[in-house]
Amino acid sequence: MVQKLHHTGFVVKNVEESTAFYRDVVGLSLIRAYERMGTGIDQVVGYENAHLSAAILDIGGGHILELIQYVNPRSEDRPTEERNVLGATHLALLVDDIHAMYARLAEKGGQVMNPPAELEPGRIACYLQDPDGNWIELLELS
Repeated sequence: MVQKLHHTGFVVKNVEESTAFYRDVVGLSLIRAYERMGTGIDQVVGYENAHLSAAILDIGGGHILELIQYVNPRSEDRPTEERNVLGATHLALLVDDIHAMYARLAEKGGQVMNPPAELEPGRIACYLQDPDGNWIELLELS
């Protein structure tokens, strides 16, 4: 039986740069950074001689974001702006001022997709991508 949602993980090209984006631009708090190598992680990810560099950031509300850089084997780009591609995922962040957060992320390296739009009274949302193409949804509820 599932106990609760623990974390969301994104594969990134450079863990230090992505950590800076999520910490300094989005406003999350860095919990820790670490490296993983050895038989255990080889078995978990299914690659021999795997080497991962990672960071854990606090989203709040008991949820964390794990950023993972595959040092070995290196990740290949899978760039797309299509929201409907199979396997597409996103991290939804509840914000108090969607227009300000949208502008901040767009100015600091976020890839804008659509401006904030009112879905129904009191519910505004938009999508952006982080610098690696991972999807972020901003949501404001009033």
